[in-house]
Amino acid sequence: MKAVIYCRVSTNKETQETSLQRQEEELVHLANQHDFEILSIIKEQVSGYDLEREGILQLLQLIKEEKVQVVLIQDETRLGRGNAKIALLHCILKEGIKLYSIAHNGELELSESDSMVLQIVGMVEEYQRKIHNIKIKRGMKRAVHNGYKPEQNLRNLGKNSGREKIEVPIEEIVRLRKNKLTFSEIAATLRGFGYSISKATVNRRYLEYIESSEE
Repeated sequence: MKAVIYCRVSTNKETQETSLQRQEEELVHLANQHDFEILSIIKEQVSGYDLEREGILQLLQLIKEEKVQVVLIQDETRLGRGNAKIALLHCILKEGIKLYSIAHNGELELSESDSMVLQIVGMVEEYQRKIHNIKIKRGMKRAVHNGYKPEQNLRNLGKNSGREKIEVPIEEIVRLRKNKLTFSEIAATLRGFGYSISKATVNRRYLEYIESSEE
């Protein structure tokens, strides 16, 4: 499996640089013990309470690009402290990434309190997804109730299934706006029909249309 080694110390003091080097050496040894292929070694000297860290952002990007299956750390506090630690643990574990630590000489074992918090975060995220889907259905039902007929109005409906539609149907945005839907509801409705579009984009395109019409 491909692995990333992540090392962090909190300050730029020279004494901490020794600790950073020791972390790297121990984690390389741990990776070799488990026959992991080391894809990258990330080292940074910054507070664990700070989420805006170049190293951690690089790590998350590698995970997003599916280039790594394992992350090796000294212990979970190297990822972060306080709420930052929980947020990062959640981001990493929900992608199915394995965490190995020196502290456990193998796969990381979360504390009971951390496990409980992550379970709560996961439940909240699931309910957020459900609420988002309900909003999409609500927007679609309201649009249809107000006379919107997607089978007649949306071009290429059903074609290129599974592919993201880049075109923004401005005429449908205007039509739905005239039916008194909010920008958020319009975005949710169009997403339900396969258009990858945000509330901000709907708002911007609508204003651009109004401005061009006035000219």
